[in-house]
Amino acid sequence: MLCSVRSLGLTGLNGYEVQVECYISNGLPGFDVVGLPDAAVKEARDRVRAAVKNCGFRFPVSRITLNLAPAGTKKSGTIYDLPILLGILAATDCVKLPSEPSAFLGELSLEGGLRPVEGVLPMAMAARDAGIKALYLPAANAAEATLADGLTVYPVETVRQLAAHLRGEQRMEPAPVWTPAPSAGTHLDYADVKGQQGGKRALEVAAAGGHNILLVGPPGSGKSMLAKRLPSILPDMTRTESLEVTKIHSILGLVQPESPLVTERPFRSPHHTISPAGLSGGGTTLRPGEISLAHRGVLFLDELPEFRKDALEVLRQPLEDGVVTISRVSGTVSYPSEFMLVCAMNPCKCGWYGDPGGRCTCSRQSVRSYLSRISGPLLDRIDIMVEIPALPFTDLTGEERAEPSAAIRQRVNDARKRQQDRFGPGEHSCNAQMGPAELREFCRLDEASASLMQAAFERLGLTARSYDRILKVARTVADLDGSESIGPQHIAEAIRYRTFRFDGTQP
Repeated sequence: MLCSVRSLGLTGLNGYEVQVECYISNGLPGFDVVGLPDAAVKEARDRVRAAVKNCGFRFPVSRITLNLAPAGTKKSGTIYDLPILLGILAATDCVKLPSEPSAFLGELSLEGGLRPVEGVLPMAMAARDAGIKALYLPAANAAEATLADGLTVYPVETVRQLAAHLRGEQRMEPAPVWTPAPSAGTHLDYADVKGQQGGKRALEVAAAGGHNILLVGPPGSGKSMLAKRLPSILPDMTRTESLEVTKIHSILGLVQPESPLVTERPFRSPHHTISPAGLSGGGTTLRPGEISLAHRGVLFLDELPEFRKDALEVLRQPLEDGVVTISRVSGTVSYPSEFMLVCAMNPCKCGWYGDPGGRCTCSRQSVRSYLSRISGPLLDRIDIMVEIPALPFTDLTGEERAEPSAAIRQRVNDARKRQQDRFGPGEHSCNAQMGPAELREFCRLDEASASLMQAAFERLGLTARSYDRILKVARTVADLDGSESIGPQHIAEAIRYRTFRFDGTQP
């Protein structure tokens, strides 16, 4: 008796079709699983045996051979429990497989219930692309699977329910396509931040153009407060961006069943003790790290010099390419990593270098040593560097309420809309992603702007990468200003965001 059940697998961020072939023959009783299964797949034998018996079916006392094809690709996880069980039931004529192209996946409990699994959205998209019309999976994953348009998704609670459906005794209803509810808007608001107009403006420019930004200031000046309110002014996500982010969160099991689509831009804030692998990703199953979880959102590194130097250097290539490739003995996978890098740091070890009150106890050499923990190549990839000074007493005690985040977000959305209209459909969604061709076309300078840029280039000792990033920031400032061309005032503001010195000569 031979039966084949279609299922799905996951490698990196992409799903693929798996054929679960079940062969039941005479001979000594046995249960073998082949096709490069990992320990979790091999343990499916015991879960399937118990589930079959506890659901009232007779487990065959025969030799059972299960092959997971393609046999040369390693299979991992518990998603093959349901197709393995179904293959045995179909091979023994207990149930009949659907006539329409269908796939099955899910983890079994010993009593025959189905538990949710990870990575459903990329597998559902792979099923749709493979021509599969119906997908049977745990009920807790059904809403997520409906995000892959073109599939009929059946939410399965128990094996008994699925068997009754396949026998035609009691039909299951497909899951309705999930639609997001209006956002509750629970973000922190910039209206709560007193003063720091320069920092707010810099973060507005960063959000509008997707630029990396560094906040430098003494303790208690509001660096973290400003950064943690950044999500409240980030531009709205498109459907494509939401699906990209959801796929990454799905394979790590971070998707909520009641709200499977990520509609708010991620804000990741890892602790400074994180390892390089924690940032870039890795492990035995090559899972994504923090920089991929921050895709289309923000990676916030507070107390930047306290991070391990090898961890910070991991950021350089993803910041440039927008993708991180993880290579291990077990294989190679690539994950998207287009994120805004937002950093905060003190100007010295004690935090008070440059304070007019003279509270700093660090020597000039100590300051230089502290700042040198951040490499020049990494700093060169940061578009905006802004000082966040300590607040004066008058700002702290003022009664005037600051501008709310909603007003700032409207300007950011308007600026981002101008950028999307300028670039058109394609790979670029913001100014920070412009390449050399876009810089030549959209960042032309008039004579006055070019003269100002040349003076700054020579005086500040800028690199070619710094020059390009100033042009990108100036383009964003012009977009916020509603200007089609870059003027001297836009160049001047962009240059001002790169005047912080890391040689200990100024705070």
